[in-house]
Amino acid sequence: MAISMADIKSLRQRTGAGILDCKQALVENDGNVENAIDWLRQKGIAKAAKKAGRVASEGLVHSYIHAGGKIGVMVEVNCETDFCALNEQFQTLVSDIAMHIAAAAPEYVRREEVDDAAIEREKEVQLARVMDEGKPAKIAEKIVAGRMGKFFEDVCLLEQKFVKDDSKTIQQVLEDAVNTIGENIQIRRFSRFALGEGLAKKEEDFAAEVARATSTA
Repeated sequence: MAISMADIKSLRQRTGAGILDCKQALVENDGNVENAIDWLRQKGIAKAAKKAGRVASEGLVHSYIHAGGKIGVMVEVNCETDFCALNEQFQTLVSDIAMHIAAAAPEYVRREEVDDAAIEREKEVQLARVMDEGKPAKIAEKIVAGRMGKFFEDVCLLEQKFVKDDSKTIQQVLEDAVNTIGENIQIRRFSRFALGEGLAKKEEDFAAEVARATSTA
């Protein structure tokens, strides 16, 4: 299969490997990026990927308040040593990640955390859209798969475009930091709070409950 320069660039950003090594890895693995990363790791070429298996139990819990107190974020980012946690570059990275979460409102850190029910609901929605658009049934599955990729980009922090540099995903920003700082760095978890979020839904639920109670009285 044809390997695009975009694929090579993306793999290079994620692994720190050279252009020719990235191209060969993609060719050897039929364009599958995750398999190409594993291939580079096995060859001892990938930099950030090699560090990913090391234990990251230090780090920072960082808070960020945005929009005059209307949005708040807490995020835990782990590294290997307290020396790294005190590093100004690491602290800037953590602050940037918290700011990004405030602005982009992800729901999960990575796609493995998205629950199966949410994935199935989204697939059903996208399939219904494809059918309404009159697309041939034989290509519907491919179209839905492509749109599911966009869904994961929207809800998963690591797959979102970095708000300060949309040429990179958060995953790529993280891997750049790994290559520069020299330690395994992982975003473990986050919480995002928006003022008044969910109150309207609670009021709707309460109104519906009152309506049901009065209709059966």
